[in-house]
Amino acid sequence: MKKSLLMMLLSVCTAIFSWPAQSSSLLSALTDGQHVLMIRHADAPGYSDPPGFKLGDCSTQRNLGERGRKQANELGVWLKRQGIESAVVLSSAWCRCEETASLLALGAVTTVAELGSFFQSMSDSGPQTRALRVLLAQRFKASAPQKPMILVTHQVNISAFAGASVGQGEVLLVKIGTNGEFVSARSIATPTSD
Repeated sequence: MKKSLLMMLLSVCTAIFSWPAQSSSLLSALTDGQHVLMIRHADAPGYSDPPGFKLGDCSTQRNLGERGRKQANELGVWLKRQGIESAVVLSSAWCRCEETASLLALGAVTTVAELGSFFQSMSDSGPQTRALRVLLAQRFKASAPQKPMILVTHQVNISAFAGASVGQGEVLLVKIGTNGEFVSARSIATPTSD
């Protein structure tokens, strides 16, 4: 009886801790030269930025809270368990995105204008989304062998590019075409998903 219970517990533990084998497809997708991870910044309490906020001055912006910092750390740990030890990490210049990207601890963070929020000026959606396509096309052509690419941005950007609505700290695996255009996306369940 004790032996069968021990065997059952062992099999459950093996299933739980076999994530890398199950998710090796995530690492494989992210190194095929056709996929990126799009992450909405981690939990930042409130809604929008205060009037008169300034980029480069975090004290004027909506920022990550304690839960958001924990969420970003946990997401970085989870990505490492998937075999993603380092990545090309691109971020919006907003502090909540830069901090999320940094807390992933997957490499240097490069801030790019193409990932900046246009929530305050929705008319920038089309031009900025087209600029993101150009950036992605250039980056994919320039890097070989392919290194995973992670984009940390805002809900409006993800919605405009991939047509998806995601919560704070949620992750999309996005397939990109040869000209940087959106092809498809699927939500990735992570331990930080609510």
